Amino acid sequence: MAQEAQAENGSKASPVVFAAVKPWLVVEAPKANDAVQFYKAAFGAEEVSRVNHTKRKAEQELPLVLSAELKLGSSSIVVSDLTDDASAPVKSPVSGSLFCLETEDVEAAVSKAVAAGAVTEGEVSEGEGACCGGRVGRVKDPYGNVWLICSPSKKCADVAA
Repeated sequence: MAQEAQAENGSKASPVVFAAVKPWLVVEAPKANDAVQFYKAAFGAEEVSRVNHTKRKAEQELPLVLSAELKLGSSSIVVSDLTDDASAPVKSPVSGSLFCLETEDVEAAVSKAVAAGAVTEGEVSEGEGACCGGRVGRVKDPYGNVWLICSPSKKCADVAA
C-alpha cells in the first residue's frame, strides 16, 4: 500500500522513524495527581517528569497537571488533567484516545499523517512539557484519536540513554 502511494505521487518519501509510542491518559481535573500516585502504588510506576499548569495561582489547592510521564516497566505513559485552558495539550471534550509519538522529524511525520487522511490541529511548535518538551505537532485521525508527534527533548534523551 505504501508503494502504491509512492507510485501515485511519483516521489519516494523517506521513512519516518518513531522512537516511542506513549499512551496519554486524561483524567477529570484535578485528579491527575491522584492518578499518578495510584499508578505508583498499584503498578510500581516511576515518575520521570511532570509539568504543572503555569497559570494556576498559588492560592489554589492543587495545580493542574499538564503532563506527568510515568515509566512502567520498559514503557511510558503520560497522565494529565482534562481542562478547557488553551495552553493544555488536551482540551475537553475528548473523544477517542490520545497518543504521543516521538521522532526526530516532527514536520515529516505530521505531513505523512495528513497525506494519509489526518487533520492537523495547530502548527508545529515547542512543546513545553508535551511529550517531553520538544517540538510537537498535533493531528487527529479519521477515527477521533489525537496524535501528538514530538521530538524528544535533550532531557528525555538523557533519561532514556
